[in-house]
Amino acid sequence: MASQEPVAVGPHAVGGGGPLLWICGPCVIESHDLTMAIADTLRGYSDRLRLPLVFKASFDKANRSSGKSFRGPGLQEGLKTLDAVKRATGLPVTTDVHECHQAAAVAEVCDVLQVPAFLARQTDLLEACGRTGRVVNVKKGQFMAPWDMKNVVAKLGEFGTRNVLLTERGTTFGYGLLVNDMRAVPWMQETGAPVIFDATHSVQMPGALGDRTGGDRRMVPVLARAAVAAGCDGVFLETHPRPDEARSDGPNMVPLDDLFGVIESCLRIRAALTPPAQATRADPHDRLRHSA
Repeated sequence: MASQEPVAVGPHAVGGGGPLLWICGPCVIESHDLTMAIADTLRGYSDRLRLPLVFKASFDKANRSSGKSFRGPGLQEGLKTLDAVKRATGLPVTTDVHECHQAAAVAEVCDVLQVPAFLARQTDLLEACGRTGRVVNVKKGQFMAPWDMKNVVAKLGEFGTRNVLLTERGTTFGYGLLVNDMRAVPWMQETGAPVIFDATHSVQMPGALGDRTGGDRRMVPVLARAAVAAGCDGVFLETHPRPDEARSDGPNMVPLDDLFGVIESCLRIRAALTPPAQATRADPHDRLRHSA
């Protein structure tokens, strides 16, 4: 396996055996006030569990099933909200970048630029994101093998980008269903990049609701725990106070009130896997380990 150098995300170091990174937030910015309220709750969770946490929300969901679906407030207004989140909570922030011209503006606010799975092989987009100097998180395409992500890392390296995260989010299995092969975690780590597991989009059922994507949020905690046991470097979880009323990806988001318990269960698994030599370090898992 390639040696893994930690990647700095805001004040946090991801990978190399360090604490799990958590990327959490709503699927899309539905309104400024709702987004700020979710961010405030997540900051509270981060403080209580001493979590390295990055806030995530999309300003535009450009790949909705229907052209009539809600997409978000757009680049300008969305970045204003993300900037407000960052200033109010102190949390690093991330969002999706769909087009090359968006990268520079997003990089002015966000600590991490996220490349959606459908666009993982788009060289021009990778270059635009990479040249900003920000961390780039690339989601593995549903149509790609885990080992093919070495080409993504190589492309970004050609553009001078070494701060790369890779995200596993399921593989297409027939029509309207995704499955996870947990071997993808160590296989993708062989690129040298830390690997995040997206438990939210892994439970999607594309097109299951006709003009909308369905899913089964009951499976989110199951897959998150499995990925932590497989050795991932971080977990991506979308959340909403009332997922059934959410304007995007509601079937796959964890209710905000339930998220704390999901995270806590994952931390217990991580603590059980922590080598004794690392057990004396002051990290977010110590409290859970000693209280178990």
